[in-house]
Amino acid sequence: MGDMGGYSMFLFARPSLVEGGARILDFGDTLNEYNRSMTPEQADQIAIACDWHRVGLDIAEGIRHCSRKRERP
Repeated sequence: MGDMGGYSMFLFARPSLVEGGARILDFGDTLNEYNRSMTPEQADQIAIACDWHRVGLDIAEGIRHCSRKRERP
């Protein structure tokens, strides 16, 4: 499950530095690349799983944050 800044990156391929620079001059939008799935349903399942994984991480972080606040006098 890819993660970049808290957002799922499953559907998008991460370009290299050179590819990112080349995109500046890609006026025909020919360099866009997406990760592929066997079926649209599989893509949805993976994307939803990534989203719920992120939600779980956010909940865990909230619990840790509240626990630290309670421990302080």
